[in-house]
Parts: sequence; C-alpha cells; structure tokens
Amino acid sequence: MKNNDDYKNKLSEDAFKVCRLAATEQPFSGIYNDHWQQGTYYCVCCEQSLFTSESKFDAGCGWPSFFANIASQVAFITDYSHGMQRVEIQCQNCQSHLGHVFDDGPKPTGKRYCVNSLSLNFQPK
Repeated sequence: MKNNDDYKNKLSEDAFKVCRLAATEQPFSGIYNDHWQQGTYYCVCCEQSLFTSESKFDAGCGWPSFFANIASQVAFITDYSHGMQRVEIQCQNCQSHLGHVFDDGPKPTGKRYCVNSLSLNFQPK
C-alpha cells in the first residue's frame, strides 16, 4: 500500500484530488465518458481491473457508467457528504475513490456505477 505522497508523484494534480481526496471531475469532461472501445478499465493508482466495456452504457449523466463491476474489485462505502446518503465506490485493492453507485441502471443489475474518468486507465482488447 502506498501513501498519499507516493500517489502525488504518480498522478496528475486533478487525478490525485479525485482518487485520494474523493473529489469529482466536471461532468462531460472525462476522456472515458464517450469512449466505446472494447477492453478493460483499470484503477489508475494500482492497475487493479475494475470494469469491462461489456458493462459500459450511456447514462447521459456526464461520467462513464457501468451496470456491473468485475467481481470483488470494488468496495462499497456509505457516504454522507453533501447533505445526502450515497454509496461511494472505491478500488478494493488501494481504496482509491472511483465515484458512486446508484440504483437507476439498466438490466440485468439495475445499478449505475458512475465513475470519474480520472480514476481509470483503459486497456483495449
């Protein structure tokens, strides 16, 4: 496990704010929002596989959205920030902030994993 100083050296300033300080990138600004190439999305901090292109869909919310994660790769944390209750999603391996999950996604899961592009790397098939 790295400390935040290690991540400051590895990540851009904006990616550090998102991944290690739980900030949110501006909607429709991320490189993976309108990205439809086949492959796998990985944690930018530790390279743990998180999502596949097969579960990506266009939610119209301004962030990359997935209806499923790769089993056991994402942790779920209750988040009471901003005066509401949500479920934060983090990389199970390094606790990097990814975004939030909501119950308004498509079948088969009904979930919408709303993810910051800055928290991801992509590897094509």
